[in-house]
Amino acid sequence: MPRIMWTVVAGLAPVVATSIWFFGPSAILVIGAATLGAVGVEYAAGRPDGWRDGSAMITGLLLGLTLPASMPMWMAALGAAFGVGVGKILFGGLGSNVFNPALFGRAFLQAAFPGAITLWAAPGSSWWQLRGDNLAIPFTSPNTVHVVTAATPLGIMKFEHHATPAWDLMLGHTNGSLGEAAGIIILLAGIWLAWRRVLDWRIPVAILVTVTVGAEIMHAIDPLRYADALFHTLSGGLLLGSVFMATDPVTCPTPPVGRWIFGVGTGVLVLLIRLWGGLPEGVMYAILLMNAATPALNRVTHPRVFGTMRRAAVRS
Repeated sequence: MPRIMWTVVAGLAPVVATSIWFFGPSAILVIGAATLGAVGVEYAAGRPDGWRDGSAMITGLLLGLTLPASMPMWMAALGAAFGVGVGKILFGGLGSNVFNPALFGRAFLQAAFPGAITLWAAPGSSWWQLRGDNLAIPFTSPNTVHVVTAATPLGIMKFEHHATPAWDLMLGHTNGSLGEAAGIIILLAGIWLAWRRVLDWRIPVAILVTVTVGAEIMHAIDPLRYADALFHTLSGGLLLGSVFMATDPVTCPTPPVGRWIFGVGTGVLVLLIRLWGGLPEGVMYAILLMNAATPALNRVTHPRVFGTMRRAAVRS
């Protein structure tokens, strides 16, 4: 387990480095605070293996990458502590949690601080400039910081029906979370992790194919209202969620058939929320909902043990 976890951390390293390149010190502060919050809770709970095996660090890194660069450090640390403490430790620790801890923590931040988590800072300008009130004192009103903020590409497309050029999405010249600027890097990291057999390629392939096919169908029906598949693939947290979060071996099904269903279901939910839901992005809720369905998928798709009879035959 430690070998797998630290390999994932190595795969996340270039993603984190890319976010630092685009968002400067704010990325270091937000991701560092989230990581310290996750590791600190594991240590305070008296679970040394939780921070030595790298699982807590993965939670902190992933949560930090889903947050905007303008997020105050104390909020990032609180979200990570909640995700690990409530989303994992209270369920029994690693291997017993139902939901992905990083997304569980982000869902908490989405509910507790909806304003701060939707203040998207634009990359660029001076690398040394903070993108928000990262150093705010906990539970105080933020100071006025002169930072350029704007809607994300998904928000612009959903509410203004204007698609961001694919070239800008690939190069990270857009507003969004810290991990949205590293789409190509995430794909390369996912290929490397799949080659190392650390993640199952079925889930990200199922998610991306489902989103691609569904987006292209809707784009063919109404190209002015619905963006094409390339836009949906490169924008938002689809790549980060597909490669690093949906593939969490604890919260996704074990049988291969169950993983295909898990991926297709996640892709369908992402499209439903993005195209017709009240929010421009739906990756977080899609994965969490499919996490809840994982126990049922494990039961339904578990292969019959060789040499045994099916239950229906046994009953008869």
